[in-house]
Amino acid sequence: MSERATTVSPHRPVGRVERSDVRSARRRMAGQIRKTPVFHTSVASPSGPVPVTLKLEHLQHAGTFKVRGSLNALLESGEGIEQVVIASGGNAGIAAALAAARLGKSCTVVVPETAPHTKVAAMWSHGAEVLWCGTSYAEARRHATELAADRGALLLHAYDLPAVVAGVGVIGLELEEQVRGRPPVLAAVGGGGLVAGIAAALGRRQQVIGIEPEGAAILRAALEADRPVDVVGSGITVDSLGPTRIGDIALDVARRNRVRSLLVSEDAIGAAREYLWREFRILVELTGAAALAAIHSGVYVPAADERPIVVLCGANTDVAVF
Repeated sequence: MSERATTVSPHRPVGRVERSDVRSARRRMAGQIRKTPVFHTSVASPSGPVPVTLKLEHLQHAGTFKVRGSLNALLESGEGIEQVVIASGGNAGIAAALAAARLGKSCTVVVPETAPHTKVAAMWSHGAEVLWCGTSYAEARRHATELAADRGALLLHAYDLPAVVAGVGVIGLELEEQVRGRPPVLAAVGGGGLVAGIAAALGRRQQVIGIEPEGAAILRAALEADRPVDVVGSGITVDSLGPTRIGDIALDVARRNRVRSLLVSEDAIGAAREYLWREFRILVELTGAAALAAIHSGVYVPAADERPIVVLCGANTDVAVF
C-alpha cells in the first residue's frame, strides 16, 4: 500500500491498524517469512536472575523484523508496482531491498550520509540502488518522496504505513501460539512500528511495553504531549534507533492499547548487548538489545510469577566495531 488514496470504512480512521489487518498480513505472507523461535531462559538483573522468554526475531531474514512489514506492503500493493522507493538509515532499507528482490521488483533506498557502511553494503547485496541525501532521516525521507513521485514508484515508509505495521504485527500472533499465558512483551521503540504492530495484534489482552533510550524518548514525548513531537536525540543509540518523532500509527495504537514507555540509559543498552554475547553468544545491534536492557539494568522489575517476553529485533551490526 502506498501513500495514495485508499478505501476504508466510514467508521474507521485512515491509517488505523487492527488485529484483523495483522491476521490478513499473516495469511498474505504465508511461506514468505520465518516464524522465529522463542528461548525460555533466565537473565541477570540487579535483584538476581529473572526468568524471561527471548523472541529471537534477529534470526528473521536479513537480520531484522522489518522484512515482515516490507513484504506485506509489497504483496498488498499487487502486481502493478514494479519500483519501490524508501528512505532509511539501515534496517528498513535492507528489508525493502530483500522484499523487492524476492518479488522481482526494483528497489531504491535513500540513505542519510551517516548511514553505516555495513548496512549500505547489505542493501547492495540484495540488488538495491542506494542514493545518499542529507545528514538526517528526515532529509532522506523528503528526497525519497520526491523520487517516488517522479518515477511513479511505490513509496514505502520505514514504520508509519498501515501495511508495514500490520506485517510486523504477525510477531504478536506468533507469540500467542508460542508462549502460554499473557505475559508482558518488551520491545524497542525506534519509530514505533515494532511496538505498534505487536500491540495491534495483542490488543489490551496483553501488556506491550516500549523501551527507549533516554536520549531519544519519542514515544514518551508523544504520549505526554498527546501528539507526535520532534525529539532531538543524542548518543550512540540514536543512529541505530533512527527517527526523531513517533509515527502517527504507532501513537494511535499506543493510546488505544495502553502501551507504556520505559527509558533505559545508553550504558544499560551497551551492557545488555555485551551480556547477550557473553552469556548466549547472541550478537545483536544496539536496538536489538534495548528491550533486554530494561530487565538487565533493573528499570523493569517483573512480578514474582511473571516471565516477560523480550524481543531481540535486529542483528545487523558491525562485528569488527563490536
